[in-house]
Amino acid sequence: MNTNDLAAEEKQLLLDKRYLRMAHVWAENSYCERRQVGALLVKEKMIISDGYNGTPSGFENNCEDENNITKPYVLHAEANAITKVARSNNSSEGATLYVTCSPCIECAKLIIQSGIVRVVYNQQYRVEDGVNLLKRANIKTVSIEM
Repeated sequence: MNTNDLAAEEKQLLLDKRYLRMAHVWAENSYCERRQVGALLVKEKMIISDGYNGTPSGFENNCEDENNITKPYVLHAEANAITKVARSNNSSEGATLYVTCSPCIECAKLIIQSGIVRVVYNQQYRVEDGVNLLKRANIKTVSIEM
């Protein structure tokens, strides 16, 4: 690898860490108690969408039931970011998704269908099916320690 490639790789890593830190801050908007997850969709160094896990618009802001089990209709941060961009004039085609936790299999399917080409995450979800599916679809996955 030549010097220019190394410099570009280091610059990308710095950007990736910066966007991941922003996703962690965005996760603080979540009302979920068990886990707060944030996501940013970035295209050409511009944030085109954001999301955090929570209930659908107009629902109560309680993500867990009385037994501390996540309610089945809680949306994941990735799904919120993808559906939010779908309602805008932007396109997620060719974008990078920054998310605080690796995607589950359901979110991985949405990521594949939305044209996202790269997923950068910090924490590993307990099940790796989502990341495995993304890799199978040739979507670059990057895990970064913070």
